[in-house]
Amino acid sequence: MPLFNSLSRRGLLLGLSAGGAVASAGRQALADPVFAEYPFQLGIAAGDPAPDGFVIWTRLAPRPLEIGHGMPSQPVPVKWEVATDRGFSNVAQSGEAVARPEMAHAVHVEITGLQPGRDYFYRFIAGTERTATGRAKTAPAAGAAVARARFGVLGCQAYEQGFYTAHRKAAAEDLDFVYCYGDYIYEGRGSRTYTGSGGTMENPRQHVGGETYSLDDYRRRYAQYKMDTDLQASHAATAWFVTWDDHEIANNWVSAADDGVPPETFLLRRQAAAQAFYEHMPLRRSAFPRGANIQLYRQAGWGDLMDLNFLDTRQYRTDQPCGDAWASTCDAVAAAEAQVLGEAQEAWLYRNLDRSNARWKVLAQQIMVMDLDRKEGPETGYNLDTWAGYAIPRKRLLQRIKDRRIGDTIVLTGDEHQNYAGELHLDSRNPEGAPVAAEFVTTSISSSGDGQDQRADGRRYLADNPFLKFNNAQRGYVVCDVTPEVWKTEFKVLDKVSDKMGTLTTRATFAVESGSARVMAG
Repeated sequence: MPLFNSLSRRGLLLGLSAGGAVASAGRQALADPVFAEYPFQLGIAAGDPAPDGFVIWTRLAPRPLEIGHGMPSQPVPVKWEVATDRGFSNVAQSGEAVARPEMAHAVHVEITGLQPGRDYFYRFIAGTERTATGRAKTAPAAGAAVARARFGVLGCQAYEQGFYTAHRKAAAEDLDFVYCYGDYIYEGRGSRTYTGSGGTMENPRQHVGGETYSLDDYRRRYAQYKMDTDLQASHAATAWFVTWDDHEIANNWVSAADDGVPPETFLLRRQAAAQAFYEHMPLRRSAFPRGANIQLYRQAGWGDLMDLNFLDTRQYRTDQPCGDAWASTCDAVAAAEAQVLGEAQEAWLYRNLDRSNARWKVLAQQIMVMDLDRKEGPETGYNLDTWAGYAIPRKRLLQRIKDRRIGDTIVLTGDEHQNYAGELHLDSRNPEGAPVAAEFVTTSISSSGDGQDQRADGRRYLADNPFLKFNNAQRGYVVCDVTPEVWKTEFKVLDKVSDKMGTLTTRATFAVESGSARVMAG
């Protein structure tokens, strides 16, 4: 069956109206396309909410898993609408964008001119085809008094290792926004099984294709993930702030380093991955990739309640010390030249923290800041892919917060595939006085499979690390319920992700009162 109802080169063309085509920057864009198959199979998304608007995203892909995704090598116009009501009886703005083949026919529209602190609804139209309706909330006006915010934190969604029930549950939470800390995709080849803490397990579903290296590989992997209807519902429910971690490119990569790969070769992979990430995320034009580089660290405000600093702990980091050995410590941990954020991002963060007038200062990032002793026995050992593997940058960050008396600082983290709540000290082996900040680590959506309430190593971590207040090893997400007086973090967990009927419960709630970095149950 031909993809488009028209005569076509190689059998894949669009039918045109009498108008034929519209101009598009030196190349004609097909007008009034007629699709033989639904073109919006990857859903819609909104991102980076600001007081006057947000980004809306979609991608034309009638055959998402094929090379070329079922589209001609030609620009295609896509109409969009933003309304104040779900029925679109009051359209606030509308326009037309061009889906270009160079960008896999993805569309990013930066909406401005909207009212702060209210819900809007959006959709896209191509020819006679229309998307589902998405919802996005604009941020409150800068400095405006905000009595409450409620938002989600999630990530680590290995497609093969579980279903996206957590996304379906998060979509029903009525959240102001979502922070996705990364590991949106996983790069590995399709596999029938995986090995986790419970041994070798059968994957409930499998990746299409081998490990991702080329732009086409990454595009197909994103397409497979984004075809999941629970993930689509999560995106359509609210706007997301997205960052990446390691698996958007390769496991535990940093800067230009990947084990055994020449840096110039790895940069080619990074370039393909960065383009595919941008093509599939609701990001602003400021994040448009430049070669292998992509600008992902940025700040957003939520009235006078929160300043959110979204960090990138991969792109500018020096290589992990000691060969990234697990539960290890060595002289390289204290290397003076070590970097996590890089000099420019670190200076940017310090400026933001120094001048923030918001009640809560948020560091939304990827890797654990708590210097958790993970080694069984009397010797201390760290996960060297966390801030604990970078003692000098870690101390510099926490010393800055302490010395400048930057109170009410909250760190939001992912990566671990477990839930944690704890307190941050300059040196947790020798804590002095009150903690500097609080940290909440969010578990995975599906990575590592079903999980359990607590693993043996988690019980040991709690016993050996007094600053750690909570640990849980199930799948799920976090909801942060924030007022000027109290920050509450609700750990939402599923009993299973090996089928779609998992039951969601609130496993625990931990709170931090304004003026204190102590983490308390309740």
